[in-house]
Amino acid sequence: MLFVRGVVAGVWIYQGLWCKLLGRTARHEAVVGGAPFLTSRAAHLTMLALGVTECLLALWVLLGWCPMAAWVSQCVLLAAMNAGGLMWARELIPDPAGMVVQNAAFLTLAGVGAYAIHN
Repeated sequence: MLFVRGVVAGVWIYQGLWCKLLGRTARHEAVVGGAPFLTSRAAHLTMLALGVTECLLALWVLLGWCPMAAWVSQCVLLAAMNAGGLMWARELIPDPAGMVVQNAAFLTLAGVGAYAIHN
């Protein structure tokens, strides 16, 4: 199961560090900036906070500590980010249905890994 945890953590590191903290995917900040209640500065800070959160999730997954709580946290975060993106920046998401399907598959893998550690 270390392999599964590594894959799941790798996705969180890529999304958090590469895409958000290092700013390698400008679309991420544009999607966050689509929220009508965020100024551009607040959107930038929110994106950085999301990046840190995703990196911390990667560490949590790698450590295997409280795996079911980690999985629930991943589900909540990803559902909130997807919902926000679809509500406020749908036009910036190239394939909304594909995003939802891919994230469902990712969370299924994360859940299988968490369940295997838990039991």
